[in-house]
Order: sequence, then structure tokens, then C-alpha cells
Amino acid sequence: MPNAPRKPWISPEDYLSMERVAEVRHEYVDGEIFAMVGASRRHAGIVGNVFVALRQAARGRGCSAYANDVKVRVEAANAYYYPDLVVTCHPGDDDPYVVQAPSLVVEVLSDSTEAVDRREKRVNYQTIPSLREIVLVAQNERRIEIYRRDGAHWMADIVTEGMVMLESLGLSVPLEAVYED
Repeated sequence: MPNAPRKPWISPEDYLSMERVAEVRHEYVDGEIFAMVGASRRHAGIVGNVFVALRQAARGRGCSAYANDVKVRVEAANAYYYPDLVVTCHPGDDDPYVVQAPSLVVEVLSDSTEAVDRREKRVNYQTIPSLREIVLVAQNERRIEIYRRDGAHWMADIVTEGMVMLESLGLSVPLEAVYED
């Protein structure tokens, strides 16, 4: 039986170098790169609504919030992901393209990314020592899942009405504001 063709392995350094000039964004997982698909207007609207709240709260705590185009390094998985939103409060996190020590990551789920966001990314994000919360925002229903680090364990909180509490920033956001417009 013939062997399946093998994809060439790409080093993290080569990936980062290529990504700085790429016209299309790619995520990197242990030597393989994966092109990112474009987002729907609904997805972009939700990201924008959450970013407005996150940015103000982050600034008030001496943190920084970024949307869409900043990578997060997951050392344990040898991966670089582009979360929809990321907050870092680590003063030494000064790479202009990569957040090494996020405290909060938000992924807005879509039909094409939900499985990867829920399984691979969430599990890999949980290995980042600085990360306190992972937020998965449904696009097709009013539902937000918040995974919080509680010591060595992660606890899930599902919000379908009322307020979304992000403990890492001391921030409460009405669910209606997330899905506005």
C-alpha cells in the first residue's frame, strides 16, 4: 500500500516570518499551517460589540485588548492561534504580533470553526498558565460559555440571559449588548 504524501513541516520561526507578509492569515499547529476563512457580518458585529466592552475594562486595569489580528502562542501545543479577541495584562508581553501571556480569550463560534474552537483550541488554550477565562460566543443563538480557571481546574458557566460576568476584568456585560444589532 503506498504511503500518503506527507506535508512539509514548518518551523515556528519560518511560520512567523511568512505570516508577517502573508495576504491571508494562517494558524499554526505543530508544523502545519491552516488558512483562516473570512467572517460573516454577524460574526464581525458580535466581535465588535464585545471588543468595545473589553477594551475599556482592560485599559482600566492596565491591560491591553486586541481583536482578530494578533496571535496567541500556545507553547504546550506548539501552536499559534488567532482568537477573535484576546486580553493580556502581563507587562512583559511586548511582542508586536504575538500575545504570550493572555488572561482572557474570546472565540465567536461559526459553523465552519465551532468544532475546532470547542475541542482543539479550548483544550490547548487551557494549557496557558496565565489564562484565566476562555469565552465561546454562539452566533446562531444567544448563548455564551465561559470557562474559568479555578486553581488547577476549569469550571464552565453558561449564560443565556442577563449579564455576562468576566471575572478576569471585573466586567459585567448585558447579554443584549453582545448581540446588539
